[in-house]
Amino acid sequence: MQLFEMTWTQVEALPSSTPVVIPIAALEQHGPHMPVFTDSLLLGEIMRRLEERMSDRILFAPLMWLGNSEHHLDFPGTMTAAPRTYLDMLKDMTRNMLTHGFRNIVLINGHGGNVVPASQALFEVRQELRERDDMLLYSMTYWDAGDPPSGADFSQQRMAHAGEWETSMILHLHPHLVGDISDLQPITQKMPSEPAIRAWITKDRSTLGYIGDPAAATAEKGAILLDHFTNNVAALLDRIIAETMTHPADTSS
Repeated sequence: MQLFEMTWTQVEALPSSTPVVIPIAALEQHGPHMPVFTDSLLLGEIMRRLEERMSDRILFAPLMWLGNSEHHLDFPGTMTAAPRTYLDMLKDMTRNMLTHGFRNIVLINGHGGNVVPASQALFEVRQELRERDDMLLYSMTYWDAGDPPSGADFSQQRMAHAGEWETSMILHLHPHLVGDISDLQPITQKMPSEPAIRAWITKDRSTLGYIGDPAAATAEKGAILLDHFTNNVAALLDRIIAETMTHPADTSS
């Protein structure tokens, strides 16, 4: 079910146990070779595939394209909400659906900078509504929803900004939007301080705005990645739906 296609009376008629998925992405620079809408294009495609599979069980909200992207502001074209503004926006969207009577909310994320705000927003909502025992709040990031991909000669083992994985997926979906990648040199994903978390902005790590190995990208790898990530998210959503059905509050609609 797509929220944007429905009337308010149709939304009101849905069972309160219906999981509501809110996709969150970004509009930000993706190196000299990729469009600024990369995160939203990729998550939008994964959501399209999920809706085809699960439209009878999930209410899908429209994709929220504005993200927490301040670390990319040195690169023109980036648009962002301030971190606290963004966190509050996620809380408001979650509370909107709780106000409408829904009890199971899932934020599905497609941008690294949104990971911490999405988790924090839901923890804050849960703490503010600690007297309630009838709701379940979840956040996930699509590339972390299951095991890493296999079946191709990937040079990267994890997601990196505008690197092999994202570039491959855009090559598969929209090859005309990808510039010349042949001369782009790899930029290491691993920071020397790991597992300590260092505060950084993008230009601290990359003068061109990408991280990883975009030159290793192919459209064939992109097809594998999109199928893999969609399957992972669908499987995790199935587990979430099962949890909502066994939650004490879901013994009735």
